[in-house]
Amino acid sequence: MPKLKSHSGAKKRLRRTGSGKLVFRRNSRNHLLLQKSKRQKRINRTQLVHYTNERALRLLVPHI
Repeated sequence: MPKLKSHSGAKKRLRRTGSGKLVFRRNSRNHLLLQKSKRQKRINRTQLVHYTNERALRLLVPHI
């Protein structure tokens, strides 16, 4: 059997929590934060991957 390789784009965007769930970071959190509202900045924190997508993403990043 050949080695399983992780999808390079997915491994840059996903990480695993302590309980084993997958988490990704929302957009609009890098720059130009002064003009964005507090609500917009609060909403765009990390978010858990939805359970319907989790199986497909685990196949993309088996070694995370």
